[in-house]
Amino acid sequence: MSSTSSPQTDAVRADVWLWAARFFKTRSLAKQAIDGGKIDLNDGTCKPAKAVHVGDVLRIGRGEERLEVEVLALSEKRGPAPAAQALYRESEASVAAREAAKAQRKLVGAMAPPGRPDKQARRELRRLKDSM
Repeated sequence: MSSTSSPQTDAVRADVWLWAARFFKTRSLAKQAIDGGKIDLNDGTCKPAKAVHVGDVLRIGRGEERLEVEVLALSEKRGPAPAAQALYRESEASVAAREAAKAQRKLVGAMAPPGRPDKQARRELRRLKDSM
């Protein structure tokens, strides 16, 4: 059995493809994400055993990341990262949205306090909370 699309395999299970494309570390995690509603296939719901074909569009949610990828090739085997990245193409809108979210998180992180409050700052915070 070859690792990429062949005349014999024109479809692969969704959980297997997500694992082979390295979106999830294990097939079990891919299945849990699908069952949890984090994966959409062609603007519809997805089940772990649903067949994925070349040309399908998957919307993947991992934590705060939202990806929209088009399936370019099929694989039932997990290979090296460069081979896995050849299985899909991320849409331009998805890349732009991820970069904007990354920049937003960076800004929020810059506004965070520099470290833990010292004794004086903790007392001040406690006084402020008690007065409310």
